[in-house]
Amino acid sequence: MATGYDDGAPILGEPTGLTRRSEVNKQGELLDPPEPGERTVTVAGVTDPVARVLLDSPVPHLDRTFDYLVPVAMAQEARPGTRVIVRFGEQEMRGWIWERGTTTTHIGRLSALRRVVSDLQVLPESSRRLIEAVAARSAGTRSDVVRLALPARHATTEKSERGKAPQDLVTWNPPTSECGWQHYDGGESFLARLVDGEAPRAAWRALPARGRSPGASRSRSDGRDDNKQGAVIEPWQVCLARAVQATLASSRGAVIVVATTEQAEGLAGRLRQELGEEPVVVLSAEHGPARRYRAFLALLLGRARVVIGTRAAAFAPVRRLGLAVIWDDADNRLAEPHAPYTHTRTVLALRSTLEGAGLLIGGFCRSVETQSLVEQGWCQDLMAERQMVRSAVPRTEVPGPAELDREGASGAARIPSLAHRALRHALQEGPVLIQVPRSGYAPLVACARCRAAAHCSFCGGPLSMDRQGRTTCRWCARSVGQWTCPECGGHALRMVAVGSTRTGEELGRAFPGIPVVVSGAREAHGVVDEVDGSPRLVVSTPGAEPVAEGGYRAVLLLDGGVLSSRPDLGAAGEALRQWTNAAVLAAPSARVILLGRPDPVVAQALVRWDHAGFARRELIERAELHLPPAWRVARLDGPVRGVESLLAQAEADGFEVLGPVAPPPVHGQVAPGGARALVRAPLTRGRALANMLGVRLRDRSARREEPVRVEMDPTRLW
Repeated sequence: MATGYDDGAPILGEPTGLTRRSEVNKQGELLDPPEPGERTVTVAGVTDPVARVLLDSPVPHLDRTFDYLVPVAMAQEARPGTRVIVRFGEQEMRGWIWERGTTTTHIGRLSALRRVVSDLQVLPESSRRLIEAVAARSAGTRSDVVRLALPARHATTEKSERGKAPQDLVTWNPPTSECGWQHYDGGESFLARLVDGEAPRAAWRALPARGRSPGASRSRSDGRDDNKQGAVIEPWQVCLARAVQATLASSRGAVIVVATTEQAEGLAGRLRQELGEEPVVVLSAEHGPARRYRAFLALLLGRARVVIGTRAAAFAPVRRLGLAVIWDDADNRLAEPHAPYTHTRTVLALRSTLEGAGLLIGGFCRSVETQSLVEQGWCQDLMAERQMVRSAVPRTEVPGPAELDREGASGAARIPSLAHRALRHALQEGPVLIQVPRSGYAPLVACARCRAAAHCSFCGGPLSMDRQGRTTCRWCARSVGQWTCPECGGHALRMVAVGSTRTGEELGRAFPGIPVVVSGAREAHGVVDEVDGSPRLVVSTPGAEPVAEGGYRAVLLLDGGVLSSRPDLGAAGEALRQWTNAAVLAAPSARVILLGRPDPVVAQALVRWDHAGFARRELIERAELHLPPAWRVARLDGPVRGVESLLAQAEADGFEVLGPVAPPPVHGQVAPGGARALVRAPLTRGRALANMLGVRLRDRSARREEPVRVEMDPTRLW
């Protein structure tokens, strides 16, 4: 059985950027000219005078190092990991010194380095090894990974930061036994191993925070206690701070990655409260060049050991990394949308293996990919016992057909009368949350006469309607004047789907006198961070739910079928994650009601709070279908001839292939001459699949053939 991410790690000592002759099976190989032999280069006064430079170029066949001579004047500055300017062909290019040596295979005289941009080693050895591993696993180029990992240089900030005096690091003691991890099986031993300098790996299913004092347990209507023996369940941020403290006690650093900058800022504020004098930096591309580079230098120069950030923070140059953490790894914002299309979970898993650091994958839910690592035995499962889970989570209800029929005609409504009664009762005590999967007023409209979906005549995108009745395209944002139905010739439109803005308007009429707050990225005021404990209706899209003081007294999850029944890989798991993240905001005695004909399997997983069981079931189904993460899958997009050429090589190497077929339209337009295909391999052959595709892409690039886009383990197969 494959052992998780060890299969994707590079073979240390082999040049990952160069194609070995043994990897390419060609006829007439004996007729190929022999490779030039190595020769020794000597320069008086310079040790290791040959600089092997990786160019800043996305071209696949340039993903190798080129040898340059190190002049005597640059001997001390041109160290491995520094930025340089070199002459390549007829132009000057930026690059990074990957290593230095005494030999070269270049025939003729070596060109000298033009300039060292900065003598700062922005790519230490550990970063270069990680970049090679990520590029090898994703069949990408190292320069693409470097652009993701390395912030742009800001000369003024670099000068000021390097002029600061060194800072003494805080000495830490191990956390106490009552640190919040005692509720999780294996939690205390996980912290103990971090204190001892070991590298434990764990998948952590966090419990909602419950701050009940001893003896104050309140009975619930279903006969369960709100909290087992009045135990206090610390927030996940506090538990995470204790794990970081355990890592600092072993004189090592920590990297924590979350999905958004707002989450990173909030978590950093909480960790600063818990860790006191220990510097905690936030690394995010949204902070601008100067602030981002300042945080990067604080880690590179050893002035900080704890960093919290978004995707690129997974590459942060923390010295002596002891713990890598990713929170809510199923959030699609943690997947890189550009080359090399890698997921942050993959980067941190590779890094923990290469640097001998611990790994913690945390969240209230459980992704299928993380469950795969648990099933393989690659990481342990940190979870609370069942009785503790049942006492900590809110009661969840999914009204069935019989219950809705008893409500009469209102049972067929989007918000039936039983939900109205639950909201009215909860509003007597405090705020309630209503989660709506779609934003806007009327996100989907159709012809009022024949009910045909309305689309934009320019790009083919779906039309939406705002509160004033203005119709716009959701794809190209063009305003639509008089729309004509292509089916029946009608001009009138009707709402097909209701968004968060319209939902808030309807609830405001149903509950007069109760304040209504609508939270969402597309609202004029944006996302609301928190609300007080006074009675109010909070309508939110998934991921934009404010935190309520004391928790919400009721949570209503609308249109469940919209989220759980989409024809996408992982749609059911994403629905469960979004419902779970809303449910954990509820008070212990609150009711969570799921409506809208959700998928019964997903709904039952939420009712039982059995996220690991649901992920295990999904994993079994994907193994039967040969889909990720049970199998390694590559999605190919490009010209028909290029895709067919790669598929022919894949079949010759014994991989499974599906396609090619025409790709789906983008904004209503189908790419002419385009094709899409899948190549699949078991985990034990994942490295071979990535290597084969990397070699073929470099070969196509060298021949100036049309590029083919390759994405390994994509989140969307179609």
